[in-house]
Amino acid sequence: MPQEIFVSTDIEADGPIPGPYSMLSFGSAAYWPDKTLVSTFSANLETLPGATAHPDTMAWWQTQPEAWAACRTDLQSPEVAMQQYLAWVKSLSGKPVFVAYPATFDFMFVHWYLMRFTGESPFSHSAIDIKTYAMAMLKTPYRSSTKRNMPPHWFDPDLPHTHVALDDAKEHGILFCNMLAENLGQTT
Repeated sequence: MPQEIFVSTDIEADGPIPGPYSMLSFGSAAYWPDKTLVSTFSANLETLPGATAHPDTMAWWQTQPEAWAACRTDLQSPEVAMQQYLAWVKSLSGKPVFVAYPATFDFMFVHWYLMRFTGESPFSHSAIDIKTYAMAMLKTPYRSSTKRNMPPHWFDPDLPHTHVALDDAKEHGILFCNMLAENLGQTT
């Protein structure tokens, strides 16, 4: 069986669910379990025809002008971007496993867009939620298993959380690989 490759993914959107709202940007960073970064992919997307922007989400975006500007440049159609993304994931050596924080949000958008624009998902339904993994490792309630309650050595201080999709995908990928190594009794 091929080795699993962890595809850490982050999305930015203009609302809480795909369809009525749009995924604005997404980035993925593919890691081997030893933290080797294999490849990255990112795209900024045109909004869906007929979709709207949620007022609460747009109010939040007003507090993030640099991230907003980053996700609104070099726009691609979702059809083109998702076909390219599917090809990229399929080109990775290893069995892809989607990883995100929180996976319920990011996977929902990526899966919906893949099914809508390519008709398939290379991940099937394989997704790891970093917060749930932290809950199990820390033996804490789910809602207490937040980044601020995670050990500092799980993080790379050179990878800040910027709300730029690819930056955050890299940050979360290293976070997950460090957690995985510790859970398996390996050094990070």
